[in-house]
Amino acid sequence: MCYETSLTKTKKQVQEHLYKEIAFPEKYESYYHRSGFTHPNLQLIKMDEPNTIYPAMWGYVPNWAMGDVSGFRKKYNTLNIKSETLFKGLSKEAAHENRCLIIADGFFEPHRSSGTSIPYFCYIPSDKFDDGRDLFVFGGIYSVLEEAPNKLTCSILTMEANSFFTKVHNIKKRQPLVFDERLYQEWFNADLNEKDIMELMRNGFTSKRFKAHPVSSDLYKRNINTNTPSILKEVPPPNLLF
Repeated sequence: MCYETSLTKTKKQVQEHLYKEIAFPEKYESYYHRSGFTHPNLQLIKMDEPNTIYPAMWGYVPNWAMGDVSGFRKKYNTLNIKSETLFKGLSKEAAHENRCLIIADGFFEPHRSSGTSIPYFCYIPSDKFDDGRDLFVFGGIYSVLEEAPNKLTCSILTMEANSFFTKVHNIKKRQPLVFDERLYQEWFNADLNEKDIMELMRNGFTSKRFKAHPVSSDLYKRNINTNTPSILKEVPPPNLLF
């Protein structure tokens, strides 16, 4: 699962790195931590507009639920969608025509130790940026709210954890689908059939190496401001899993 993310890069950094334009620059905000349970905006690229970045509310809403979004969200958690069941249930109407790429530079996963959940910050090390973290994209799906054509909702796709993330997310053993940058265009290929898409999700995870370290348990406290640089810092004493 992936319910907490970061995107600390500036508008300029995102545009220049991905070679995309941001549709609503005034709505772009970098952040150190966002929880999906508050349904914040994430930044995404739609398959029908591959050169533009849009804000989208986190929490996919299918077309049939547009008339009562709050009621739908009380009943369903669509912050994540399992890639294995993309063509079933709530996500099936978006699987063919409403795929997207969701931009981030980190995410948080729970590690269980001695009965306690310890948040771990996961990222791709890189010397391209001063903060040492690379930009990447999650595979996702989106919908367009009927009452506002430019207002989108989205969900991050997840998959079975690989050997690295099995050690991080050691109970449910899931991970978000982070696409290899060589497959961005293929994910947007409208001619893909169900078999092609399933194969792409199974084998499309990035070849870049992730790192993870424990961060403050304040991440799980909803009554304090966690959108600060300190939330990304490794907690003392150094106790890396790897």
